[in-house]
Amino acid sequence: MGSGRRQSPGSPPAPARGACLFLLLCLRLGAPCPQACECSDQAGAVAVHCSHSDLQEVPADIPADAELLKLDANRISRIPDGAFQHLQHLRELDLSHNAVETIGPAAFSGLAGGLRLLDLSHNRIRRIPKDALGKLSAKIRLSHNPLHCECALQEALWELKLDPDSVDELACHTSVQEEFVGQPLIQVLDSGVSLCSAHHKTTDVAMLVTMFGWFTMVVTYIVYYVRHNQEDARRHLEYLKSLPSAPSPKDLGSPVH
Repeated sequence: MGSGRRQSPGSPPAPARGACLFLLLCLRLGAPCPQACECSDQAGAVAVHCSHSDLQEVPADIPADAELLKLDANRISRIPDGAFQHLQHLRELDLSHNAVETIGPAAFSGLAGGLRLLDLSHNRIRRIPKDALGKLSAKIRLSHNPLHCECALQEALWELKLDPDSVDELACHTSVQEEFVGQPLIQVLDSGVSLCSAHHKTTDVAMLVTMFGWFTMVVTYIVYYVRHNQEDARRHLEYLKSLPSAPSPKDLGSPVH
């Protein structure tokens, strides 16, 4: 007698059961997983892991019900407008350790309400795109980016909810004022320095230089115009003097002897 367990008449064969489970998993994830990524269901939350996948752009076929998306440690350099607009359930987005330089003003549209954490650390961001990040309520990590400390950066920081655990690691890679280069950004701002006052001062000086240039041009033109007219008047006067004088009426009426 064989020792194998007899399959009940009502149960599907093992390969069919496996296919059903795979189908259910796909339905649960909502869409096929991107080729370079791994998708899993963690306590009812769909997680998409695309770390270390040599990606150069954000995948377009991320499942719409993803709540965690890890795109860290890739070669992504640009986040275009609407890159995540279909991911309305996303709670955490990790874009750290990439080469991000450019972020579209509507790059994170559709995520304003639900996103809780956005990690943009260890990238190549020089200027914070206020239009892209200002509407997010998520904690934002921006440490280890070559930030340019200027008025626009200071104004953008007022509108962002920075992650308190990484805010001390923000530093001025370059600055409108040389003394701030290499200093922690929080230390610069806590010192009471306004990067915007330096910006306005530079703008005022530029305006004064421009106005002085225009004033100099106007004065030069007026001087040239006056001198040119004086020269013309002098030449005209000399010409008149050189003309032979007309005989007077008295000379015309005298008899000829």
